[in-house]
Amino acid sequence: MSSSEEAVEERLTLQEPLLEDARIYTGDGSVDRKGSPVLKHRTGNWRACIFILGTECCERLAYYGIAKNLVTYLSTKMQEGNVAAARNIMIWQGTCYLTPLIGAVIADSYLGKYRTIAVFSVIYFIGMVTLTLSAAVPTFKPHECVGTICPQASLSQSIMLFVGLYMIALGAGGIKPCVSSFGADQFDDTDPVERTKKGSFFNWFYFSINMGAFISGTVMVWIQDNYGWGLGFGIPTLFMGLAIGNFFIGSKIYRFQKPGGSPLTRVCQVVVAAIHKWNTDLPRDISLHELDGKTSAIEGSRKLEHTAEFKFLDKAAIVTTFDANYDTLSSPWRLCTITQVEEVKILIRMFPIWATSIVFSAVYAQNSSMFLEQGMVLDKRIGGFNIPPASLSTFDVISVIVWVPIYDRVLVPTARRFTGKERGFSELQRLGIGLFLSILAMTAAALVETKRLQIAKADGLIHQKVAVPMSILWQIPQYSLVGAAEVFTCIGQVEFFYDQAPDAMRSLCSAFALLTVAFGSYLSSFILTVVTSITTRGGQPGWIPDNLNEGHLDRFFWLIAGLSILNLLVFVHCAIRYKYKRAS
Repeated sequence: MSSSEEAVEERLTLQEPLLEDARIYTGDGSVDRKGSPVLKHRTGNWRACIFILGTECCERLAYYGIAKNLVTYLSTKMQEGNVAAARNIMIWQGTCYLTPLIGAVIADSYLGKYRTIAVFSVIYFIGMVTLTLSAAVPTFKPHECVGTICPQASLSQSIMLFVGLYMIALGAGGIKPCVSSFGADQFDDTDPVERTKKGSFFNWFYFSINMGAFISGTVMVWIQDNYGWGLGFGIPTLFMGLAIGNFFIGSKIYRFQKPGGSPLTRVCQVVVAAIHKWNTDLPRDISLHELDGKTSAIEGSRKLEHTAEFKFLDKAAIVTTFDANYDTLSSPWRLCTITQVEEVKILIRMFPIWATSIVFSAVYAQNSSMFLEQGMVLDKRIGGFNIPPASLSTFDVISVIVWVPIYDRVLVPTARRFTGKERGFSELQRLGIGLFLSILAMTAAALVETKRLQIAKADGLIHQKVAVPMSILWQIPQYSLVGAAEVFTCIGQVEFFYDQAPDAMRSLCSAFALLTVAFGSYLSSFILTVVTSITTRGGQPGWIPDNLNEGHLDRFFWLIAGLSILNLLVFVHCAIRYKYKRAS
């Protein structure tokens, strides 16, 4: 054997352990509970996600077991007026979608996702127990009505109730941004097979959410209406306890990502360092500061490749003479790495995609607002039964439950043959399809309302505040289309914000995705306020009067559909220009 052949053989022999390690250990930086590298065949993957999906289903059953029928409890048991009850629920639900920022920052900065879920789950459970006690123990709840006299809740009784509710809001906020990203962490980004499974995980994660919501919207609501609120809140509390126990059972086989320090601090450091070097020219060869080797300066994060956009931020990574002379190389407020700068660039790139999701959330908000108003003036009789308008929203959940398996088992393999993509569609393509379906949903609602008004006019019911002889079942298409749109947009959004987020900012970016729900509700409320103000001028009844037979709710739906079309065009423009993250 020649000397050159011996050299090649020796080099291959030295590489074999490295290749073997690459096969048996994860390559995305995940570790076990003790901080050691994890073996692929013993941890993560679907074996771990079964526990996470079960936890999410039980937690969502607990949450919706409270939220679905809370307005009834506040108005009939706490003796709150309609306006007060609606206002309290809107504030509470808004808080539930704002507190994820707290949980995300804690998870990414200090505790990690697993410990954050554990801590906030306990807060969540204590809140559920407190709420159940407020509804079950006679001392903690108002007395029953005697004839037409209904005693108001005392201050201490109200405090007991709202302490429970806002502990739930805080607990849910700590869990929401972490569970989905923790589940996705169980799949190795560097393994093509596991990367494909990760896309499937997000589908089944949303399926689990809607299974919990479906059971709450049917079984739990029925129990609360027929067997009392103590039992009606106690069962969701039991399921929250099951969620916690189920989560801890899988601890030994989970994969963990180390927290990388405060993401908000790192963003501020890049901005401050770039401003410090405002007048510094970028080097022509773009030789910017980065650590040697494969390790990033950010704990638990891979290095990010340099991109040419937003060049001003690159100044934060320039090593100036001042840095060298005054030893500021160790100060991140004066000198940042390329990876740290690229983190900020990724957030800026994602912002337009995030903003276009708000309009979709405004469409989704119609499920619990104007769709219900429309259902109230349709014929609710089916045989000998009266269908509550709120029960039609079940078709939204059913649509999700039906569409998730179809998408995962039929659409993805079919699309994969044409696109060559591991997941069939890219995250942005999936988002775009969902935005288009949301337009169809609002169009269906507008057409139903147009037909309803025609019937009201033909039957001489315009000035009567009554339901028209048109079946409420005509609302099924609009609810079903919203559900189909969710499968594409909501799941695609979670997938997009997880995949494109910097490794050490995944919980934070998941929280940003949840914020679109809150902002979508606020946008819907704002549009409604503006429309009412403009259309009621001059003594006109407006588009949405108390008697909808005199109004034009169809025009409101067409307005939302038109805004959705404009939003889709903006999204397509942003999606075409979007540059995906490149991690080394």
